[in-house]
Amino acid sequence: MLNEIEEFKAYTDKPAYKCSGKRDLSFLGRFSFEMIMDFIGLNRVLSIIARGYMFRNGAPDIDYARRALCAWSSIPDKKTAAPKEEWQFRTDFRDLQEEFPELVDKNGKGWFYRHVHKIEKFITKNSDIMSKATLAKAEPLRKKFDDAWRDKVKQFQVSLYSPDTKGAWVLRFDDILADALELGPLTDKTFSFSEDEKELIKALLPDGLTYDVAETVIAYCIANKPADSDYVILPVSNFDAYFGNTSFSHKWLNLFPNALLERDKQSFGVCRVRLISNKMLSMLST
Repeated sequence: MLNEIEEFKAYTDKPAYKCSGKRDLSFLGRFSFEMIMDFIGLNRVLSIIARGYMFRNGAPDIDYARRALCAWSSIPDKKTAAPKEEWQFRTDFRDLQEEFPELVDKNGKGWFYRHVHKIEKFITKNSDIMSKATLAKAEPLRKKFDDAWRDKVKQFQVSLYSPDTKGAWVLRFDDILADALELGPLTDKTFSFSEDEKELIKALLPDGLTYDVAETVIAYCIANKPADSDYVILPVSNFDAYFGNTSFSHKWLNLFPNALLERDKQSFGVCRVRLISNKMLSMLST
């Protein structure tokens, strides 16, 4: 979560599909089933991708980043689909294959589309080492993903200035590109705590919350604290994917003691937190 450059590679390089047992979900890569099936947490994914392409040559190139997002999101048109009118949103961006061969193939299959269907095939092929819960995901991915993703890609292209209600409360490429422009180039924000700082963290941890998890979350808060606020928005779904399960959102996040991590109760649907230990606050201000 701290090394944005490595995270970008996880969303754009060729994934490795492997599994060592029923509890191993590493074949999902930096995604969870919730992200794939409900499309939650994609704002961070798309922002990382946009930033990776927007600043490749130094100065920001917004149009280039937008084309990269389209290529990554591409899904082939149905064989029975009528030709798109100029005013209609496209979802098949095979024409971008030459510019972004790593993101879309000549048949219009974008990176995310290919990844999801390879996951579905991997689960089916290795059913003997999959849990019942994992096996149950394969059929919905095979039968329902395409239509749902096609609708989502159309939503991505809704303009910020759309006068219709369809433009409200949806994730759009315009939002992603604006965030990317503000956040700037990808960086590696990894750093280490001193031994005294590690002992401070460990002293505040309850049973059931491991130091590695706490260290990652605290380091993320310190590295991503905005200049004008003590609160940091935690990308909970992306943390689930990072840790390889949903224990973070379903268990570990609620175990953080108030003496260490305070959650904003009026956060308008996002998880906003701040470190409130005096020593942690002094770390934040340095």
